[in-house]
Amino acid sequence: MLFVNYPKCSTCRKAKNWLDEHGIEYESRHIIDDNPSSEELREWWGMSDLPLKRFFNTSGMKYRELKLKDKLPDMSEDEQLDLLATDGMLVKRPILVGDDDVVLVGFKIKEWEEKLL
Repeated sequence: MLFVNYPKCSTCRKAKNWLDEHGIEYESRHIIDDNPSSEELREWWGMSDLPLKRFFNTSGMKYRELKLKDKLPDMSEDEQLDLLATDGMLVKRPILVGDDDVVLVGFKIKEWEEKLL
């Protein structure tokens, strides 16, 4: 599994601890140092059955600074994916990508338990 995270993020730390406590192996990837590409994001989005907006860190400063709440509805999916690929701080985290089309965005314990345990 690929665990895309920002180590300073408290939610990411909770998710990492949860994975460790449940003995789930993963490869950790720092979202700032190695931001997902638009191709990766497109693939994960397709696997996830989630709306594309769920991949945006809507509570982040960068999201508010760029006034994306108002801009996203007028952007194409390609434009949104390209924008996400420009800055890891725009991407909702953590993202856990596994086999069998498992893509989890954000850390919700119940959702993670249902998909992983």
